[in-house]
Amino acid sequence: MPNGDLHIEPASPAPCADSGEAILNLVRPQAWRAPLIVASPHSGHHYPPDFLASTGLTRQELRLSEDCYVDELVAAAPELGVPLLAALFPRSFCDVNREPLELDPGMFADRLPAGANIASPRVAAGLGVVPRLGANDREIYRHKLTFAEAEARLARYYRPYHTALNALCNEAVAKFGACLILDCHSMPSPGSSGSGDHRASAQGRVDYVLGDCFGASCAPAVSAAVDAYLRASGANMRRNSPYSGGYVTQHYGRPATGIHVLQVEINRALYVNERSLERSDGFAAVKASMTGLINMLGDRVAALLS
Repeated sequence: MPNGDLHIEPASPAPCADSGEAILNLVRPQAWRAPLIVASPHSGHHYPPDFLASTGLTRQELRLSEDCYVDELVAAAPELGVPLLAALFPRSFCDVNREPLELDPGMFADRLPAGANIASPRVAAGLGVVPRLGANDREIYRHKLTFAEAEARLARYYRPYHTALNALCNEAVAKFGACLILDCHSMPSPGSSGSGDHRASAQGRVDYVLGDCFGASCAPAVSAAVDAYLRASGANMRRNSPYSGGYVTQHYGRPATGIHVLQVEINRALYVNERSLERSDGFAAVKASMTGLINMLGDRVAALLS
């Protein structure tokens, strides 16, 4: 789609109500042309100073848990007529792709509320909404937290992200009758120093993994179209293994209500040095692929969802 006549609203990070801290970036196009929302929940790298003071890990070690630069890989979304939502805070601090009370009781000095989900596989892996472990399965904190600290993160970071995403979904359904969230992530390559549930154990190279909760979170035609598009560029693809979809995919993906979600995991080795986290020579090619994918969906998503 030509973009010369589109004027993008300036990026407008949402501030924390009591501190002025920017917590998310929502960039809207001038004209929303298709029932598509692009999201990057794990690319944030604004580390609160009190968080850095509480951990025994260096900032670089914490950054190994990021989906580095995924927000940049999909940055063309507003130019192509669809909104882009990105968290600016790191997933090692507060992970919006988890249930709001998915917490590890061993991390806390006091008791968790009765509704906390303390038995999920993600909590067992150290990867709850407030993660216990960073990359290389290293403990993040030098001391136990209080539940009040977790609740403060939920209020200041987690809930505003989901409020924004939910509002976009409602707006899209009202405008188009349905919508697709393209939930964008990256995954460590096999053998890299990845974090917990982001280890790929595929045989041979896998460039992208599509997660649709085994067909439950979005129309099969969407997964098929994205798979075919990326395969046509030479990518090696896999579906739902080892990533079938996180909380966003599972919670928002309700095709019967008009809301569809497809999770896309990009092999980090394609575009970044996984040790230094510097962009590699492949960055431009992956960005071009994601730009082309968003453009294709902009053209076809309405028909794919019907």
